[in-house]
Amino acid sequence: MSRQQTIAQSASLSGAGVHSGKPATLTIRPAPEGAGVRFVRADVTDRNAVIPALVTMVTTTELGTNMSNDAGVSVATVEHFLAACSGLGVDNIIAELDGPELPILDGSSRPFVELLTQAGVKEQSAPRRVLKILKLVEVRHGDKFARLSPGEGFEMRVVIDFQTKAIGRQEIRFAMTPGAFARDVAWARTFGFAHQAEQLHAMGKGLGASMDNTIVVEGDAVLNPGGLQSGDEFVRHKLLDVIGDLFLAGGQIEGLYEGEQPGHALNNRLLRAVFDDAASFAWT
Repeated sequence: MSRQQTIAQSASLSGAGVHSGKPATLTIRPAPEGAGVRFVRADVTDRNAVIPALVTMVTTTELGTNMSNDAGVSVATVEHFLAACSGLGVDNIIAELDGPELPILDGSSRPFVELLTQAGVKEQSAPRRVLKILKLVEVRHGDKFARLSPGEGFEMRVVIDFQTKAIGRQEIRFAMTPGAFARDVAWARTFGFAHQAEQLHAMGKGLGASMDNTIVVEGDAVLNPGGLQSGDEFVRHKLLDVIGDLFLAGGQIEGLYEGEQPGHALNNRLLRAVFDDAASFAWT
């Protein structure tokens, strides 16, 4: 039986948010058994500043997964950090933030993996809660879909398809086994399209984006001087997002995830659909 895990000590990193452009320091602290992942806005003192990392707290999914609590306190772009927690098996942790958005850093989960490793992953006494999928649940939006079905362990199949030759159609299959996330997924960076930059800025988004933290595609070319870390870095990052979004179930998942052109909105709808059908899951 696997047991819950937290971190051994506190650790911090700082950077700017990819959308807000605002600086923030993230400090991670150990949390007791059963606490789950909890974001705390250290810069908010007049209201409840705790935001549990649960699917029911997600308020918007445009260009990232963003959450807020009943007091209106929010935290944005949580998926890369949550993916690192999921990938390293960290069940309980306090993530204290002194700004509205998690730092984008290099656009991947690798800095968060390094932060968690620096803090030290520590086993606790209580058994880990796992969300076991008992029957197929699927959500669709046009040709796009995301589904969870019964399976051994936690396996994923993700497909993306873009008209640009820089990306095209890419598919990845992945099983969450010890060490696999850090080795195969964590380093994959987020990506965007140069022609959308002006529109995003007008919306107050992408204000902290640059080629230091985003793969930029224009036409059929990647503009970043260093190019890609792998030819399928795009679909690996989409997989990274899936892992982060699904960790909002409140624990690890036992089952098979399949996504065709998935995004934050579809992933959120999928988890809500699972919890809306009591026959589709069991906590073990």
